[in-house]
Amino acid sequence: MFVPLAFLKKWKERARAAADGQLETAVPLTDDQVRATWLTASWLVGYPDDAVVERLDLIEQLAGTLPAGVSADLLDAARSVRETDPETIRAEYVETFDTRRRGCLYLTYFTNGDTRKRGMALLDIKQTYREAGLEVSDDELPDHLAYVLEFGAAHDLHRGVSILLSNRAGLELLRIHLDETGSSWAGVLRAVCATLPALDGDDIRAVDRLIAEGVQEEFVGLTGYGYEDGSADMPPADMSPYAIDPAGPPASSFTDPAPGGTTFIPLSDVKGLQR
Repeated sequence: MFVPLAFLKKWKERARAAADGQLETAVPLTDDQVRATWLTASWLVGYPDDAVVERLDLIEQLAGTLPAGVSADLLDAARSVRETDPETIRAEYVETFDTRRRGCLYLTYFTNGDTRKRGMALLDIKQTYREAGLEVSDDELPDHLAYVLEFGAAHDLHRGVSILLSNRAGLELLRIHLDETGSSWAGVLRAVCATLPALDGDDIRAVDRLIAEGVQEEFVGLTGYGYEDGSADMPPADMSPYAIDPAGPPASSFTDPAPGGTTFIPLSDVKGLQR
């Protein structure tokens, strides 16, 4: 198993810089536009149940305020959900994100596999949420991409960036997998990655090698890290229990962008309770 140590060290350092307020994006975006991108993406990577379908007008309206470099991908994904038969799109979701390891939405899995290191990575993310005034139930894994994106969009952008950069390898593996398979959600990952610093040649080579060699599979469990019941394993085939519950009022609550392109996100539309 190849462990891209230089890659991981580099992006950990960039994660610390992001937490200190230094934000860099591959596509020119304001902080509010990054938040809007993440909020839209967090809804789109959730299980496409009726609640997500009901949010499509809001998703498309919010995505439409963003620069073309991210809006087109988000709108394409929303269109796929809207135009595909519900049973078909739900089956595709399960096939995409559950039955293939490279399609896992749990970010720490990609560079840690089922190892004790993953338990520590999960605790680090929970601590980040706690420092921002949020508590995560022990029944939910804090590294699910949708949760990380919602946290960054609604509560603490820079800490959210820090989590994503610390798990940049996993994000890139997921993005490449979705692109290669022609997934309906490929554009969502492209949009999210566009809100982060661009990869350089060394980064790309490290990701390519990680793809070739796969993730660690040290089946020792996560005892001692709060996941003794196996809850940190890959999710089951039935993804409906993982659907993100709707929160807040309907699409009419969306606030139009202010002059200059600033996008305001109604926090009542975001899941998560502050202490």
